[in-house]
Amino acid sequence: MGYPIRGIIQEDYLYLHNFETNRWPAGDPITGYLNCDGSPTKTVCLNAKADSTTYQYWQWSFGKRPKEELYNIKKDPVCLKNLATNPEFNDIKNQLHNQLFSKLRKQEDPRMFGKGTVFDNYTYADSSGVDFYKRHLKGEKLNFGWVNASDFAKIEE
Repeated sequence: MGYPIRGIIQEDYLYLHNFETNRWPAGDPITGYLNCDGSPTKTVCLNAKADSTTYQYWQWSFGKRPKEELYNIKKDPVCLKNLATNPEFNDIKNQLHNQLFSKLRKQEDPRMFGKGTVFDNYTYADSSGVDFYKRHLKGEKLNFGWVNASDFAKIEE
């Protein structure tokens, strides 16, 4: 499944709204974070999860996201300090939220009308990837040539 996120930039701020915070933005750990190709950098970030001194690198790269994110892109151009829960920024967060949702309604974004699942039900172009997650959990050997075998988290029983 995809990761539904919408955002808006206004002046110094980037506001992001994550619609399905139970999903993994870069793909599920059990299936190797398939939305990110295998690479030495990916391996380092995945290994960072096991160490409390480097855990944040994994979180920034692969962790689940909160419902709302707000960044000052002038002071924090790499967007590492989420201001969304800081009461000092409630006015700008609410303004950007309202502006984003107004634009999405005008654009007839299905998520604004309770029909966001339409995106999850489109026919998948490559039939070999259909139900990859379920098939992987059942132990089926699948071709995942764009990720490294070490990217897959262990399946917890």
